[in-house]
Amino acid sequence: MKKILVIGATGQIGSELTMELRGIYGNENVVAGYIVGAEPKGELLESGPAEICDVTDAGAIAEVVRKHNTDTIYNLAALLSVVAESKPRLAWKIGVDGLWNVLEVARENGCAVFTPSSIGSFGPETPRDATPQDTVQRPRTIYGVSKVTTELLSDYYYNKFGVDTRSVRFPGLISNVTPPGGGTTDYAVDIYYAAVKGEKFVCPIAEGTYMDMMYMPDALDACVRLMEADPTRLVHRNGFNIASMSFEPGQICEAIRHHRPDFEITYQVDALKQSIASSWPNSLDDSCARAEWDWNPRFDLESMTADMLEKLSERLR
Repeated sequence: MKKILVIGATGQIGSELTMELRGIYGNENVVAGYIVGAEPKGELLESGPAEICDVTDAGAIAEVVRKHNTDTIYNLAALLSVVAESKPRLAWKIGVDGLWNVLEVARENGCAVFTPSSIGSFGPETPRDATPQDTVQRPRTIYGVSKVTTELLSDYYYNKFGVDTRSVRFPGLISNVTPPGGGTTDYAVDIYYAAVKGEKFVCPIAEGTYMDMMYMPDALDACVRLMEADPTRLVHRNGFNIASMSFEPGQICEAIRHHRPDFEITYQVDALKQSIASSWPNSLDDSCARAEWDWNPRFDLESMTADMLEKLSERLR
């Protein structure tokens, strides 16, 4: 039976992943790690154990790991791309110094570690279409730089110390549960809220800007499936490309209009968000993930749109 610690359990991914893991491995076997000021609430708090676990405090991580006999750590602590640009030192402290703490605790206690990377780990020199698994990574944001470092440091701990490290490069994530919190791809969540509320959507990303996106249920499945994968099949480990759909704002608008014909969109481009989006790939080649651990997403733009509108309508009613 796995004993799991989720660091960043109240964040955008962590709040949903923690509940997913509890459904699979049992409530008592998944600890929600959080920081003061971001305490778990409701079902997340009531369904299983929770511990203060700041990624910048190696001693606190070690204490929780030993208390709960943890064998697997999902390290989700990070600042999102737009927020990170305004707080680069904090982004590094959480994303890189924090990862070092996690990896050291894992090395000392025999834990496996999942730490997500991102399409933000690529830069303007990266091939933009069907971006290969192994290619140039020269990002120009602190978020991207920290994600490349995450991949390399995780590989180092595997090769040097045998720590079972694994990760995926997440595209933009779209959720009907957790509101966005400072990412470049947030518009692809906000647009559904506008549609359900009957509002015109003002898009901060320019028309024609393609980015890879993914519905949260597929993202959660990727986390679990990779950590359950047979290690003898893994040629790569840290930084698997995963993809399910690529679109530009006009296409998501048209998908919504199939259900809400009167939906309207206008554009008011945010310079920072656009500069980040323009440096990222249009689409990823995820053939290595499909070959090495049977990655296979369930949702495309049409099926995600139908589900998002239905779920948000119920939630906002």
